Amino acid sequence: MESSVRLSDLEKLRKEADEYVPAGETAPLPRIGISANKKEGLSCIADPYYQAVLLAGGAPVMIPVMTGVKALAAIVDTLDGLILSGGGDIDPSFLAEAPVPELDEVNAFRDAFDFLLLRLAFIRQIPILGICRGHQVINVAFGGTMYQDIHTQFSAAALPHSQTEPRHCATHTVTVADIPSILRTIAPKKNEWSVNSLHHQAVKDVAPGFVVTATATDGLNEGIELPEYPLFGVQWHPEQMAASGDEEMLNIFRFHVRQAAVFAKAKRLHDCILTMDLHTDAPMVYAGDFDLGVRTGGTFNPPFTESKVNLPLMELGRLDAACMVAYIPQGQRTDEARRQAWDYALERLSQLIRQEQLHPSRVGIARTPDDLFRLKREKKKAILLGVENGYAIGKDLSRLKTLKQWGVSCMTLCHNGANDICDSAAGEPEWGGLSPFGKEVVHEMNRLGILIDVSHAAETTFYDVLNESRVPVIASHSSARALCNHPRNLTDDQIRALAAKGGVMHICLYTGFIRENSGETGCPEATLSDAVRHIHHAVRLAGIDHVGIGSDFDGGGELIGCRAANELIQITVRLLENGCSDEDIRKIWGGNLLRVMQTVQG
Repeated sequence: MESSVRLSDLEKLRKEADEYVPAGETAPLPRIGISANKKEGLSCIADPYYQAVLLAGGAPVMIPVMTGVKALAAIVDTLDGLILSGGGDIDPSFLAEAPVPELDEVNAFRDAFDFLLLRLAFIRQIPILGICRGHQVINVAFGGTMYQDIHTQFSAAALPHSQTEPRHCATHTVTVADIPSILRTIAPKKNEWSVNSLHHQAVKDVAPGFVVTATATDGLNEGIELPEYPLFGVQWHPEQMAASGDEEMLNIFRFHVRQAAVFAKAKRLHDCILTMDLHTDAPMVYAGDFDLGVRTGGTFNPPFTESKVNLPLMELGRLDAACMVAYIPQGQRTDEARRQAWDYALERLSQLIRQEQLHPSRVGIARTPDDLFRLKREKKKAILLGVENGYAIGKDLSRLKTLKQWGVSCMTLCHNGANDICDSAAGEPEWGGLSPFGKEVVHEMNRLGILIDVSHAAETTFYDVLNESRVPVIASHSSARALCNHPRNLTDDQIRALAAKGGVMHICLYTGFIRENSGETGCPEATLSDAVRHIHHAVRLAGIDHVGIGSDFDGGGELIGCRAANELIQITVRLLENGCSDEDIRKIWGGNLLRVMQTVQG
């Protein structure tokens, strides 16, 4: 065991340290942070926590109890996984409750530490395992409730739950829920686990969005997790049993360490490839001046919501670049309405360009692939400028030249409803595809080197564009109709045709384009797992060189498991887990778009 006494030979220890050279062909051990307990002025953890991590193949790191967010964030940024440890009661004041007489000693300072640590890790998508108290901390932090004392508040028939037997001994059983879960993944055929029990507080109402994964024979909650996220908790103490040789309990830590190892690889990959989200509507959620350098609330479509794409979220999610569009709703086609649409497009684009002046050390406007690589080297985020809906140019072809001069890289030909350029996937057809003016638009965009975006276009328009364009075109945010029968999605034939012309389709994370009837009564919501299936479907049809990601964040895009830019790294994690190579992931995250950009811009 790692805690055993070693020989008191200083020279031998020096030699061991000096001669250690990590194997170059292997990845470093994933760093697993373990939250410390606070006792008599000491930050400390019980040995079995770090022993279980070591046995599972991780490198344990104790995190001392403190509440300085800056220091905690710096520590969390170095972690690949987190374990919230047990020990001590949670102060009920965090739930606005008065303490019951049976409450043990509490430490609100440690509670604040755990809540901060959990939040910092979660927004970075670090895999998290909560044990006993840590299980309860997760539940409370996400809006659940707890029993301050199960013996007076839960049930007279409750199991003791505070065993006198040695901590590594199992004293009761828990039943694993018959649903997809991490515990089921760890032991697919095991319905009951023999566990220890060392607590008198417990989960009461499970936090919104979480599911119950294990229950004691008295009905008390013993396991929760947040579906689609690497976040789960167990009420017992698996570290005590794992450190004493229990393989079943050690498998919990092996699973957690494996998750951490994949997350660590995803982080390393994002450090060395260029990652781009090809469609976001960030300017749409703000009115007037805005600042992407702070996480502020938006003003589009009350109830008000935060922007899902801004510099802090891109930094947290290790996203290098985002195409941010001036979205123009389809309006009347009068001269005055067209003028207003044009003025609004320029105003939104000017606000995006302004970000470069607001945060010169953090962001830049990218107009070419070289700009994207330069900004990556400078450790800045990149904004690609786009226009969603060619309605913005009205019937004036010269406006395309103005957009190019402003730095616009791509334009979606239409939105919901026909315009002067073409027919849309929504509304009644007018032109049978491209209008005569629309064909001129395609040719002029080719000449100027502006990417043509066929998302939102009718099938007739789609095929007309492929016929008219002399360079590849893109679909910036469209998914597969074979998996979700929505007219906004591309059919298998369209996906193949787009690829045959060298183009790229970018899978959209809008729930209604990922799963049919998503969110309706009785229908499950669309998830990240669903979106990954769309990615693999497109790759099978078109090949790895013709698929990308266009989230549609701030335009309604979000899925369970991927709700904002800070969570996009989970796509990389899923692709790695599914066996995709680093090169495949590089292409999906922007390599394919860069190829098309270089071709279109000449």
